[in-house]
Amino acid sequence: MTARLLARNCEVLAPLYGADPLDLSCVRLRSVHLDWRGPTVTLRLDLPAPSLPLPEEWVAAGVDTVQGQLQFLAVDDLELEGWEAGLLVSFELAVLSGSGHRIRVSVSRCGESEFLRFTGSGDVLVGHISGFRVGPEGADSGPHCFRSRLDAKLHTTVPGPSEKTFHERL
Repeated sequence: MTARLLARNCEVLAPLYGADPLDLSCVRLRSVHLDWRGPTVTLRLDLPAPSLPLPEEWVAAGVDTVQGQLQFLAVDDLELEGWEAGLLVSFELAVLSGSGHRIRVSVSRCGESEFLRFTGSGDVLVGHISGFRVGPEGADSGPHCFRSRLDAKLHTTVPGPSEKTFHERL
């Protein structure tokens, strides 16, 4: 099993991480969004420190954390139990043999048992990449600098969970 992920649309991450897969061995899980269409699971995460320099406008804004969403498509066998927002988690990803292009995803609080498990398509999408300065007690409620021009035009912070266009579409 591995905790490294190469997204289908990896060009979204390339300006910050280059061509390397994301290391998901210890990241902060901010939200879990379930959508029956697809069905999909979208996870909002504080990503690992980028391997490349931050954009100049992010440095000027005092950004110290990168955040993004991972969207898993064609989800089956979903189990979610006892999760709290903002936990440090680790991912285990395994390609399922004999099942085409499918992966098994397991998420656990660092050093503890799994609380989220599912299978999905190996075509994982990444989006809504932003940078922000972590607030008191790890809060991410302050201003965000979004990489996408559309996101930057529409949002200055992460929208609430009822904002379907943000949480369901990458």
